Amino acid sequence: MLRGLFDLAPRFLTLLPPEEAHEITLRTLERGIFPRAGGPDHPALTLTFAKLTLPNPVGVAAGFDKDGRVPDALLALGCGFAEIGSLTPVAQPGNPAKRVFRLVQDRALINRLGFNNGGHQAALAHLQKRQPGGVVGVNIGANKDTQDRIADFVKGIETFSEVASYFAVNISSPNTPGLRDLQAAEALNELLGRVMYARAALVAAGKPKRHIVVKLSPDIAEEDLGAIVACLMSHNVDGIAVSNTTLTRQGLRDPAARETGGLSGRPLFHRSTVMLAKVYEATGGKIPLIGIGGIDSGETALAKIEAGATLVQLYTGLIYEGPGLIQRIKDHLTQAVRREGVFAISDLIGKQAQAWATKPLDA
Repeated sequence: MLRGLFDLAPRFLTLLPPEEAHEITLRTLERGIFPRAGGPDHPALTLTFAKLTLPNPVGVAAGFDKDGRVPDALLALGCGFAEIGSLTPVAQPGNPAKRVFRLVQDRALINRLGFNNGGHQAALAHLQKRQPGGVVGVNIGANKDTQDRIADFVKGIETFSEVASYFAVNISSPNTPGLRDLQAAEALNELLGRVMYARAALVAAGKPKRHIVVKLSPDIAEEDLGAIVACLMSHNVDGIAVSNTTLTRQGLRDPAARETGGLSGRPLFHRSTVMLAKVYEATGGKIPLIGIGGIDSGETALAKIEAGATLVQLYTGLIYEGPGLIQRIKDHLTQAVRREGVFAISDLIGKQAQAWATKPLDA
């Protein structure tokens, strides 16, 4: 009965303003009022990402649990991993409301939140209270008014090194002025040099070595992608997340499409998947990727994996499809393994990467 009520929840929550609906969802998860996943995942879904073993490749993208309030609830819902954030050293309110807009006709969302979060120490307190177990990544960003953006990322590495399974370095949000400038090759080289130096210093001091994932924008110009990927590879990053939200508005029907901010959901699927495949091809499949953008079904999740993703992350799809989407995706991936006659879902990674990489970014 509880699972049925949760599947109906999106219909009721869409009657509320988006941020209010989101807060109600978080509080419900905090109170443990949600259907747990039924039993262990099929062994075919088990895989390794940057030396981390996960029971399945499905996670919820950063932005859902900004302050680390419910990572264990997300794992209990059936996710193979959770990612919190984006987190900045100092708490900040983000941009003025109204700042989140549903595009119901397009099954999409536009947000211009601007890294609203309670800061490092509040999130650290939440993570320190949880019992060890499960893969929980920490997505780190920079304060809007910081004097040194790169120093903010270094602080994130230093603050959460004891509790993060991995770090996602978010240099791709469109809602913090100047943040995407860090994707330029020279700036990216400096950023990664300082981040990797900070990690090495922590390891030398006896701290655990945490993996570094860099999250890219889907709006990177194709002519710039090669230099960016080369920089990431030269610094031996442990993973690449593709992608964040987009500023493009092609083909949208909903009147809310005129709002500024980052677009997520179904209209992002094609662009983000083409970009994912291009990154997979550029890296030769040597760096594991997280596929994000427009996943709202088992078919779209499988497409991401076949385009080159080792893991996939959802967010907007959950708003429209409800938490039952997680199990439906896992069921579809298990069926795909059987249908293709392979041993595990990891055997399908990159199967269609070349075909996706040759498609235009704008379908």
